[in-house]
Amino acid sequence: MKRLIPGSLLLACILLAGAARADVQLPKVFSDSMVLQRNQPVAIWGEAAPGEQVTVKFRDQSKTAVADQDGKWSLKLDPLKVGEPSALTVSGANEIALKDVLVGEVWIGSGQSNMAGIVNGYVKGDEVLAKLAEGTYPQLRMYRGGAWRSAEPAVNLSFSAIMFAFGQSLQADLDVPVGLIVGAVGGTPSGRWLTPEMLASDKPAQKALERAAASDDYEKRVAQHQVQLKAWKEQVAAAEKAGTRAPRQPRDPVKTGECTSGQIGDLYNAHIQHVQCYTIAGVLWDQGESGTAIQGLDQFYTMGALIGGWRQVWGQGDFPFLYIQKPSGGGCAWDMSDPVTRMAGDFTAEPQAAPPTYAGVSRELHIRIMQHPNTAMVQARDLGSGIHPLNKSGYGQRAARVARGFVYEEPVEIYGPLYKSHTVDGGQMKITFTHTGKGLAQKHGDKLQGFQIAGEDKVFHWGDARIEGNQVIVSSDAVESPQAVRYAWAQNAPWANLFNQDGLPAIAFRTDSW
Repeated sequence: MKRLIPGSLLLACILLAGAARADVQLPKVFSDSMVLQRNQPVAIWGEAAPGEQVTVKFRDQSKTAVADQDGKWSLKLDPLKVGEPSALTVSGANEIALKDVLVGEVWIGSGQSNMAGIVNGYVKGDEVLAKLAEGTYPQLRMYRGGAWRSAEPAVNLSFSAIMFAFGQSLQADLDVPVGLIVGAVGGTPSGRWLTPEMLASDKPAQKALERAAASDDYEKRVAQHQVQLKAWKEQVAAAEKAGTRAPRQPRDPVKTGECTSGQIGDLYNAHIQHVQCYTIAGVLWDQGESGTAIQGLDQFYTMGALIGGWRQVWGQGDFPFLYIQKPSGGGCAWDMSDPVTRMAGDFTAEPQAAPPTYAGVSRELHIRIMQHPNTAMVQARDLGSGIHPLNKSGYGQRAARVARGFVYEEPVEIYGPLYKSHTVDGGQMKITFTHTGKGLAQKHGDKLQGFQIAGEDKVFHWGDARIEGNQVIVSSDAVESPQAVRYAWAQNAPWANLFNQDGLPAIAFRTDSW
């Protein structure tokens, strides 16, 4: 994977710095105790007087750049290796000396409330997180409030709970310094975390918007809004008369491709742009509860544009992008005594009727995001439910496990069984999986549950399922000629009990598009 930073992209980064100054200046993200990314060219940029020569020295390297007519300069250090804390100096007319600089792995965390929520907000409900937060970790550094700080109890408590648990686990496993940067805001949609330029340049997203616009009756939605607005005004008048709280005003309808809340890109500009181009290992994303806020564009296409757009402006090629599965939780766990999965829901019997088609659509939509290049999902179905799951340590540690296997190529399974293909054999459907790990396994209960099967009438029935090697065989006395199978097809599926023997639950799927 190419990780070079083209000059034009790095120039775009330094143009964000503001008006030129006479003294050599660095962005705030360069400070004492920072972590620089190992094994890649490392971008350094800043400001100085126009025409001033700037020299950056780190360990045995000395690189120079000349500030342009706007006072912007940039350069790249050659790939760095892990080593002892070192000083980094930047000199021109003046000198900046940064101390205690480490080299290791740098990760950015972003998204909404489950990423923004700090350790101190979860320690009472997560005893594992509370214990971790009491520790001091000199090799773990966190960027917050315009400065890098070493991980110690007071710093830990004020940092993102998921990113802290992720970074602590990753640092302990890799045994190299780890640096964490977070930009996240609660209750925010993905459409505000990519710029208009990123959206406009993404061809799949633009084609999806064209399809949406072709089927959208905007004038009809405007008329419906007028009816809603009239009813709302009547409700407000009634509330004022009764002395009760008035309902919220209905939002004005917007055209396809426009933002229904806030502005496209405003959160990216406020919380990510200032670290744009800081050399990183990858991104961990936790968002999805608030959708996209882009009229006519779903989460799959919005995230494709966001992931591709971030990679484009960073100029490091297709860097790893990990994202946490939504909806949170909703399934049973392989082992309830495991600290990672201890807050999962209890295993239950299958409901009497198979869930309807719409029941699993939101989960499926989020699973599909992993189809974007070099993108991996952090499975969360067995980690505990809720809009704000208490199990932040488990979520962070599961994310670190995915990073270990997906990014750092350790021999660890990162997914539960993942649908690959199927065949029909008489009255049976044979489902083949990847990520079977040490082998497929049923866990809990006296039978394999969670599979629905349907024939040409498109009516689903609970299937009789059994494991044969890396396949599951599904049939039903009510379905003579099978046409489709679904698994764990619901918002929550505590009754689905297919795992691999590595302890990870099978990922929900369907073979139909009905």
